[in-house]
Amino acid sequence: MNQGLEDKLSSPDKPNGRIWDRLWTNVNLATMQGQSYGEIYHGAIATTGSRISWLGPQDQLTDPPEQLAKTVTDGMGHWLTPGLIDCHTHLVFASNRAKEFEQRLRGVSYAAIARQGGGIRSTVSATRAASTEELIRSASQRLQSLLDSGVTTVEIKSGYGLDIDTELRMLRVMTALENNLAVSIHKTYLGAHTIPSEYEHHRDGYLNLICNELLPLIGEKNLAEAVDIFCESIGLNLAESTRILEAATDLNLNVKMHADQLTDMGASALAAEFRALSADHLEHCPESGVRAMADKGTTAVLLPGAFYYLKENRIPPVELFRSYGVPMAIATDLNPGSSPVASLLTIMNMACTLFSLTPEEALSGVTSNAARALGVLDDRGTLEVGKRADFVLWDIQLPAELSYWVGFNPGVERVKDGDPIRKA
Repeated sequence: MNQGLEDKLSSPDKPNGRIWDRLWTNVNLATMQGQSYGEIYHGAIATTGSRISWLGPQDQLTDPPEQLAKTVTDGMGHWLTPGLIDCHTHLVFASNRAKEFEQRLRGVSYAAIARQGGGIRSTVSATRAASTEELIRSASQRLQSLLDSGVTTVEIKSGYGLDIDTELRMLRVMTALENNLAVSIHKTYLGAHTIPSEYEHHRDGYLNLICNELLPLIGEKNLAEAVDIFCESIGLNLAESTRILEAATDLNLNVKMHADQLTDMGASALAAEFRALSADHLEHCPESGVRAMADKGTTAVLLPGAFYYLKENRIPPVELFRSYGVPMAIATDLNPGSSPVASLLTIMNMACTLFSLTPEEALSGVTSNAARALGVLDDRGTLEVGKRADFVLWDIQLPAELSYWVGFNPGVERVKDGDPIRKA
């Protein structure tokens, strides 16, 4: 954050007797800075426009609250955290894969379903056939569920089009969602989700399409904030992934990778080599991959919803991430095939119960570390003067309750860019 702007926000002049637009008093703040939750008990937080203007113990306010802000809200002793960030979703798609869910319950593996023409390709067919209006309508319902659970920023990947027209249409749908709902959307191009059926015997032709046509267009028109690749035995191999990473970085595009989910192909180390913002999934990530991620500053994004839904039994190397100091984010991976989960609060509980994260790590995973995984930590993810005024008021006694409950949402108010949105 620009120091001059921060100074202005934290120590402004006092026009018309009031210096802030809004002030929340009588709150406990989990700033997600420093040790533990970065707690400030008996605190207050102020906003001017879309930015945080001041925060601290309430007894440090220089004047009565009504003289400091145009609008004052009594937080009633509740906890206030940064707005939650879902940093890995595939939220825009058509239809669903409930039939495949039944197949897996009968013992058919995820990989076997994909080889039979199901999996990602089945969603590609449905998404290509859907109208833009249908995609907006269905995605809006799923997105609203995330927002209701305290989410203020969502990453959405393309990758269910796998052709120029549908991939670009998916990116336009994301823009429409952001315009229609109170949320920030981080768009990621995932054309390298798998090889579409029409290129099954001409894989290089599809890579040419991505590298020579779509990536330059995305870079020129600023259509996405990042490029992702599904590097896996049922996706793209290491050489194919490397080619796309080279093309993306040559265009100065941020990169991310689905890495080491089902097999150890060396994808996590490859992601680190290209200084990817994040490597995601990571159940089969070896220590060499963890070390490489630590060296290059790549964030680990853990996706317990897919682990749970696919009945996996190998958890990501959480202890190694801790030992090497690799930041751990967590996300819903909301998608129709392997994680139809539309609650980030549920994912926090899964991260604790399935992966043994602490509640503090889980909350960091959907705030500061999720912002890090998207490359936006300078703008959001913690409560700091000058950062975006995205936060949530919760009716809880302890921050750990956000990872404790399942199927219960203690949210009271979601604030996006300084504007309060009361829980329905």
